[in-house]
Amino acid sequence: MLYRARLLSRAGRVLRGFATKAASHNQLYVTQPIFYVNAKPHIGHFYTVVLADTIKRFGDLTGKETRLSAGTDEHGMKIQQAAMRARKEPLAFCTENSDQFRALMKAANASITDFTRTTSPEHHEKVVYLWKRLVDNGLIYKGRHAGWYAVSDEAFYTSGQVEERTSADGSPVMVAKESGQPVEWIEEENYMFRLSRFREQLLGWASGDVIYPEARRNEVLAWLRAGLEDLSVSRPSKRQRWGIRVPNDPDHTIYVWVDALANYLRQDKFFPPDTQVVGKDILRFHAVYWPAMLLAAQLPLPRRILAHAHWTMGAHKMSKSRGNVVDPFAAIDHFGADAMRYYVIRNGGIADDRDFSLDEVLVRYRKDLGGQLGNLAARCLSQNMGVDLNCFAAIGEAQSRNADNSADAEIREALVSLPAHISRLYEMGEFGRGMVHIFDTLALANRYITQAEPWHLAKQPGSNARLQTVLFYVLEAVRLSALMLQPIMPQKSSILLDHLAVAASERSWDHVQFGKGWPSTGVDRRSLDGVAGLFPKIHSPI
Repeated sequence: MLYRARLLSRAGRVLRGFATKAASHNQLYVTQPIFYVNAKPHIGHFYTVVLADTIKRFGDLTGKETRLSAGTDEHGMKIQQAAMRARKEPLAFCTENSDQFRALMKAANASITDFTRTTSPEHHEKVVYLWKRLVDNGLIYKGRHAGWYAVSDEAFYTSGQVEERTSADGSPVMVAKESGQPVEWIEEENYMFRLSRFREQLLGWASGDVIYPEARRNEVLAWLRAGLEDLSVSRPSKRQRWGIRVPNDPDHTIYVWVDALANYLRQDKFFPPDTQVVGKDILRFHAVYWPAMLLAAQLPLPRRILAHAHWTMGAHKMSKSRGNVVDPFAAIDHFGADAMRYYVIRNGGIADDRDFSLDEVLVRYRKDLGGQLGNLAARCLSQNMGVDLNCFAAIGEAQSRNADNSADAEIREALVSLPAHISRLYEMGEFGRGMVHIFDTLALANRYITQAEPWHLAKQPGSNARLQTVLFYVLEAVRLSALMLQPIMPQKSSILLDHLAVAASERSWDHVQFGKGWPSTGVDRRSLDGVAGLFPKIHSPI
């Protein structure tokens, strides 16, 4: 009891500044969900990691001070049962799988700044703090709760949220409509959160532009309009031993989602989150329960929730039983981190589920990265072409006013308008659509170089001025693309910009403008060699 009293006091001291702090326009706090450690990472986790990291890296490029939080969710009935099946102590089981997720984030080259394990003492303090705020504001009470519970979802469902289906063996089974997971009827004494009080406030908040895409926002609004019931926020400790006990009541364990959502709390200028990246399957917890708890605790609400769609394979949900699960580590080892990052961002769905295919990864690698981007740069930077990057700054300034050759008008217009278009898409979180436009522009540059035939100009006396103009337009397409690809492919983009002799100080989003950032002197032609090996040939999809 003395320990709990001290913990409550310490949590209050450490975190009491939350209600008055809010991120300024120059801070960016991005969160990804903390991953449940009942199983190993899969390609869906990789997608979430890369999407959140891409948003954070875009913030870096625009000059913001950024934070990206990640972690592992290690409490709950599902973990308790998984540890028992593995014949391991829960903490050892959690540590082993948490390390796997850390390894995935490292392999993905994610720029994580904060990693939380819910079994850590620091996280414990956050949970106790949040619980105490809810209790002190009179929004938690003890009551008898009955409902359908899905262990896999760690969630209670109402009778209207479940239905009877036929199991694989032909027997009837009750499942949650939303997730399809089996449910069981449970009646027990729990602590309850007065969720129903916040329906109108949540409707006002969710009616704005805070939830993206629109289809997900409409789902949330439908849930809210249908009405909210108070939420069970504890389980009897005799049933769920693995978790954080309710302060001053060891007979109850705090509900795993209250526990997990507290990980987003911060005691600094970055709170509240600017963008929270989640999968669509956990939208209810992040767009209903989480903001309601923040309102109850009198804390500021998230500014935006980006709920992405899922990956399927062969038009089916990925599952071990179907044998259609993709190992992200093997894919990264084979194609490289940046190529896999590009594929999931380019092909991944925000609004709609997408089908994952290793064959398609190979196609994207060969066609887009090796063909459209790598080959284009290599052709222009070859010694035989005679490119002179030292004159590109002057050419860019002259061409920024107008194209001096009608043959250049189309590509000039495309390059001038591309940055603003990509900025709008990136701000929305639609990086995949941005990739389409970038590579359409690179395709245009490839057509332009075929028509302009600079290899012939390089052999013609008196044609150097025209040659350098043609090469400027093509390599300007490459430079702009490399700058805009930095959030998605940070390593390959950096190497490519090195080959273009673009200084490190000229790689921010301010330099994503037509003709801006080229060196005017001092480029050694030898520094241009080697770009042909940027995307080595890969012959098979693993």
